[in-house]
Amino acid sequence: MTHPEENAMEKHNTGTREEWLAARLELLEAEKELTHRSDDVARRRQALPWVRVDKPYRFETEQGPASLADLFRGRSQLLVYHFMFGPDYTAGCPACSSIADGFDGSVVHLAHHDVMFWAVSSAPFAKLQAFRQRMGWSFPWASAASREFNQDFIVSINKRQQELETQAATEEQEKIAATVGTDWQTYTRERPGMSSFALQEGVVYHTYSASDRGLDVLWDLYQWLDRAPLGRNEKSFWFRRHDEYAAR
Repeated sequence: MTHPEENAMEKHNTGTREEWLAARLELLEAEKELTHRSDDVARRRQALPWVRVDKPYRFETEQGPASLADLFRGRSQLLVYHFMFGPDYTAGCPACSSIADGFDGSVVHLAHHDVMFWAVSSAPFAKLQAFRQRMGWSFPWASAASREFNQDFIVSINKRQQELETQAATEEQEKIAATVGTDWQTYTRERPGMSSFALQEGVVYHTYSASDRGLDVLWDLYQWLDRAPLGRNEKSFWFRRHDEYAAR
């Protein structure tokens, strides 16, 4: 049986090493331009005005109840990944789970660069702990079960908000929702995202947030696929949590 990937390979242009090198050098100029543009965007990101955070958000952690300032753990910078794991989920979002597979290797390096990292979800803490153990992760993960933190940073919405934007779910979308044990409406009351905070003279400031495609650069799977011969090559929902793939 011929796979779609094989057909795509057969149809692709071929050439000599000299032709490849000429095209590669032309592409290199575009990649350099993209790098310089990315550097400029990073500078603009860091130049955004800081917004003071005065709300007394509360989190459940392994060390017990914590405030947002407590999450800094003695550092001046805090990065939060808003992990899609709602109160009614039976497992973490498969996309967030794929992204999270890369967290553990970064946490120790961030900590030695004055940056604390946390994943935060609205599911009860016990659910998060059980799933983290299943996945074999060790990065810090806090529960914001009141959902106020996630709602304020627009990664959780309530039923009324959802009614204003809900469309009928496709069969593919319902399959995705089923991976966390819910329907599409329940699944999409949570959103992925990341937020950055600074702690200065005892005051917490919100400095940056991103969501949706703004998270692509944090997803190392996609960074690798973008450099594979067929790229992302996504015709349907295909990725799984790392313990759910059949052996190949």
